[in-house]
Amino acid sequence: MFGTAFAQTPAPAAPAAGGGLNSILGFLPIILIFAVLYFLMILPQQRRQKKHTQMLDQIKRGDRVVLGSGIHGIVSNVKEQTFLVKVAEDTELEVDKSAVSYKFGAEK
Repeated sequence: MFGTAFAQTPAPAAPAAGGGLNSILGFLPIILIFAVLYFLMILPQQRRQKKHTQMLDQIKRGDRVVLGSGIHGIVSNVKEQTFLVKVAEDTELEVDKSAVSYKFGAEK
């Protein structure tokens, strides 16, 4: 009984037409997922980063800033990689430029 079942072989199948097209269509959902991720996640993050960098370049002495830790202060000196931020009378902090979250505006 088992000998005859294993002895039989199916007839050879005809080659499928358009085999290359099927492989491209198989990758289409993955390509679409990456495209959607790019437009929904990566591109907006790049835009935010560019705006933040421009904001950091425009900060000058006397601007009110908020640091990433929530500390408010006034920029008293601008260096190449850091800011000196006055947070209280006789208290200045030297912080990296990347530590500044946003600018309040210029002091009058």
